[in-house]
Amino acid sequence: MELLEWFTSNDLGKLFFTMLVSMVPVIELRGGVPFGTALGLPAGQALLAAIIGNMIPIPFIIVYIRRIFLWMRRKSPKLNALVDKLEKKAHLKGQKVSRYKYLGLWLFVAIPLPGTGAWTGALVAAFLDMPLRKALPSIFLGVVTAGLIMTFATGLVVATVGG
Repeated sequence: MELLEWFTSNDLGKLFFTMLVSMVPVIELRGGVPFGTALGLPAGQALLAAIIGNMIPIPFIIVYIRRIFLWMRRKSPKLNALVDKLEKKAHLKGQKVSRYKYLGLWLFVAIPLPGTGAWTGALVAAFLDMPLRKALPSIFLGVVTAGLIMTFATGLVVATVGG
């Protein structure tokens, strides 16, 4: 059986596919919830798969992103512009978060708008030197909050368009 066919032909595959989509930067959970729903998953399953998928890379980003950026700069000067852009984004977003610390981080991740989310929140946490054990719960609560918002919004769209 072809992999794409497996991902779309059974509930387990749909759950994994939704998790994978939710792991992608920019798309994250905000795209994962409607994606899973569009695949035919019940709203609760789509939400759970999207939360899990969105959270998988977060501890690694918080702990290792600075080392990865340093490695990228050493290995290829061509990557300096990309690293500069990502660091600048983290510092700009970090200004919004730093005033309220962990509450600010939760709210920043929770608002399902472009430029927010778990990936950017993890980047901000890393550059603000927030310890993983304190940043992770805030990001998780933000992901759950954003997930609930997206599940509700997806349900409204489905009810309006489909009903």
